[in-house]
Amino acid sequence: MKNTKPVALVTGAASGIGSSAAVALAKAGYDVVINYSRSEDAAKATAAAAQQAGAKTLLIRCDVSDETGVNAMLAQIKTEFGRLDALINNAGTTTSMKLKDLDSITGDEWDRVFNVNVKSVFLVTRAAAAMLREAHGSIVNTASIVGLRPGPQPLPYAASKAAVVNLTKTLAYNLGPEIRVNAVAPGWMEGEWMERMLKDKYDDLMGRRAKLTPLKRCVTADDVAETMLSLIQGNRFVTGEVIVIDGGFASST
Repeated sequence: MKNTKPVALVTGAASGIGSSAAVALAKAGYDVVINYSRSEDAAKATAAAAQQAGAKTLLIRCDVSDETGVNAMLAQIKTEFGRLDALINNAGTTTSMKLKDLDSITGDEWDRVFNVNVKSVFLVTRAAAAMLREAHGSIVNTASIVGLRPGPQPLPYAASKAAVVNLTKTLAYNLGPEIRVNAVAPGWMEGEWMERMLKDKYDDLMGRRAKLTPLKRCVTADDVAETMLSLIQGNRFVTGEVIVIDGGFASST
């Protein structure tokens, strides 16, 4: 029997934005495919939370920068659900780099970041396009504020997110009118990602950023998930846009 509930695929759904998005979609009535690459226990926890919210879940381990694996993942979704209504391209990675030291990043590290952050968006979108087109579905990509303006992020990460911004706009042109494609660009986000980036300066620098933000706090993964869900379920005449989620920081500095 054909699945009657809408189905969403979230890449990089084990933690952070991806996990929050998967649970938000489940609460909104979607069955959810939870993609992850390494963090199996965290992915299972996301699946459990989505199930508790009423979703049927499918857990798929897949390196989204690998074309063969991506095609197999989408084939599995088609077999299991027979449809796909929403795609969140959220999988991402970064690397360490000394500020203003171009020699501190290797070519291999640059390629790894671009493969996960940019190539995967194309590969997963291409593999999902037929089902999304049939459903008149929606895609939301995870960009970043550093893809729109300079920031203290490693060069390959910032450049990869700028590429996601451009790819979002060109995919919107190529996939319309059946599929809408938008992106979100979070600012400094509370949680594990920024803790890894800022290390022992996390509390101090995040506190300073919050004070300079009109809404007086930094963004959370749930904030981002809320905007993603809005772009998927509403905003029917919006495509090719990048929504900044930073509490007004960029517009006030």
